[in-house]
Amino acid sequence: MESSIIMGIAIEERNNYAAHVQDILTKHGCIIKTRLGLHEATKDNCSRRGLIILQLSKDKNLIKELEHDLLKIQGVKINSMTI
Repeated sequence: MESSIIMGIAIEERNNYAAHVQDILTKHGCIIKTRLGLHEATKDNCSRRGLIILQLSKDKNLIKELEHDLLKIQGVKINSMTI
């Protein structure tokens, strides 16, 4: 079975920075195989924190570029793993 690179992106103050994160993900969209976005939302409240999970292609140079661009945004934290 082929391994996968998974990246988790935590966004603090999601309402302020989500659009910036979206722009970067669009820019790097060719290396994103799967994307899952999570945040708590109820009828009366929308979470200020968001989490995005990505399955990425294996091009390590392009992944480093994605990480570099994301980490320019205040309130963004990243963790990656290969499984």
